[in-house]
Amino acid sequence: MGLESFAGPPRAAGARVTSLDWRPPAEGDSELALKLARLTAHPLVEAANAEALRRILDVTPLWTDVVTARDALPVLAGPDKALLHAGPPLAWAEMCGPMRAAVVGAVLLEGWASAPPEAERLAASGDIAFAPCHDHDAVGPMAGIISPSMPLLVVEDAASGRRAYSNLNEGGGRCLRYGALGADVMDRLRWMGERLAPSLRAALRSLPEPVDLRAVTAQALQMGDECHSRNTAASALLLRALAPALARQEALGGHEALDFLQDNTYWFLNFSMAAAKLATSAGHGVAHSTVVTTFARNGVDVGIRVSGGGDDWHRAPAAEVDGLYFPGYGPEDANPDIGDSAITEVYGLGGFALAAAPAIVGFVGGTPEGARATSRRMGLITVGRHRELRLPGLDFEGSPVGIDLRAVTDTGVEPVITTGIAHREPGIGQIGAGLTRAPMECFTRALRAFPEPPAP
Repeated sequence: MGLESFAGPPRAAGARVTSLDWRPPAEGDSELALKLARLTAHPLVEAANAEALRRILDVTPLWTDVVTARDALPVLAGPDKALLHAGPPLAWAEMCGPMRAAVVGAVLLEGWASAPPEAERLAASGDIAFAPCHDHDAVGPMAGIISPSMPLLVVEDAASGRRAYSNLNEGGGRCLRYGALGADVMDRLRWMGERLAPSLRAALRSLPEPVDLRAVTAQALQMGDECHSRNTAASALLLRALAPALARQEALGGHEALDFLQDNTYWFLNFSMAAAKLATSAGHGVAHSTVVTTFARNGVDVGIRVSGGGDDWHRAPAAEVDGLYFPGYGPEDANPDIGDSAITEVYGLGGFALAAAPAIVGFVGGTPEGARATSRRMGLITVGRHRELRLPGLDFEGSPVGIDLRAVTDTGVEPVITTGIAHREPGIGQIGAGLTRAPMECFTRALRAFPEPPAP
């Protein structure tokens, strides 16, 4: 055993040499490695992880309503000004360019300021409270800004009645979530609140029963989606379920909504995120469980939370994204990883389900075989597999789910994330898409802080 260079002399002498990609557990930290050894095969941890996984898999996410954010989330109900953002907690002074731009757009949308400079001064004054979406049962892609007047989709667990929320997807191109600003962005946001949301609400409430999002996801995985960066099939399936009812809401904007949705292949992303948030939250808070229940990024740093580790964030600097860029842009323009959408990977979708989506690998700079290998590799760091969400590229094996803090720090395998790339400067928007990873530093910090159960 040793460095790759050690293989040279025996290979030259005709010996058979096998190379393995191996690194010491816990990044070579001997004290942490001993703690990892004590947690490995610990009966209390094993039982807790089985319970956390059962709770995650037992959630049936149903799309039940469309509401205004201030009516669903007490933190946005006023009278004090507040905004939710993606990732771990972050103050205005620390925010990256795209998140600052999204804050400015939200302030203008709420009418708290009349122009961007005034909005920036208000944000810097301390008169707006900023909080993570994840701390309020919500998730938002990229900058993830949710303001009081924005419409939210409501996803509810059929058995428990628990709820999770996400804002509505703006589609491709110049969007607030990527930090784009301008009259086109603001006009679309206002239209979404005034026409799209009311027509969706009326159409959904007219259906005989809510929309089963797990059923949509399961079918979309058989049609080439991984339900993070590719949602083409899922968006079409959801539109098919809603289209007749939307067509009957002409006075509220139903026909406009149909025109908008037919071109929005990202439409299902926010549903996928809210469903994932609902399920992974159900698995949070199981004493002794090492299952990761949150991974989120704010464009500056990223953080994870662990089921049996309380509500503390374990953070590391945000990683760069390895991907393909739109013409005229390159890595030097890219903001580091950002957004709550990695909750889909925590739920066993996105990078974990990459084997289902051969059509996306060119978009994120990979190959079909590489996609299958990625899904297999993610299976090394999870405690189980989905029952209903299966991957045709892996002979219909269930997608790996339930990231195990112990397995990540033991193997050195970092979770793979499929994601978009935002320009680092405010006001520009998306410039590409690719793959990134949840940094090992999050996991070693979480392992160090994890409360150790009594010895068996």
